[in-house]
Amino acid sequence: MTISALSSLIIAPLVLSASQASAETKKGTDASYVGAGVGAGVTSGGQGINDDATFGGNVTGRVKLGTTPFSARGNVLWSDKTSAIIPELSVDVPIANRTNAYLTGGYSFVEKDGSPTPIGNKDSVVVGAGVESEVANNFLVYTNAKVGLGAYQNSDTPAVSINGGIGYRFK
Repeated sequence: MTISALSSLIIAPLVLSASQASAETKKGTDASYVGAGVGAGVTSGGQGINDDATFGGNVTGRVKLGTTPFSARGNVLWSDKTSAIIPELSVDVPIANRTNAYLTGGYSFVEKDGSPTPIGNKDSVVVGAGVESEVANNFLVYTNAKVGLGAYQNSDTPAVSINGGIGYRFK
């Protein structure tokens, strides 16, 4: 059921933007927004103590950097134990009407080192990819996958997190 819900979050922006593409000609979105939703870790560090796949939530934000294809992004992924704060930069690519795909790079700061979050249990470099789409006036849906490199204590296994939610455009 969780995989079905996450799959819906990934596919919804593409379907919604495809139906809007015939009505408008503008490609991509320049929206700066803040949003909230779910965050699900889908990997385990393999050690069995505080490194299992973890379900939680996310808060995310995007600030478009002028007319460049870049944005500053911030994410907080949390579990019932602690949270990870992830500042990122992204390259945004318009793919459809009011819809972008993006690639990100940043760093995850785990508040309580050793405690599980959807993106691992220790500080790490994070790379990711996602899609965001304006679906109504001032509202967006977003989904992304993040990979924490070396994000588990005592393990080289990368941490993978799938995230999605609804955002509100403030600019």
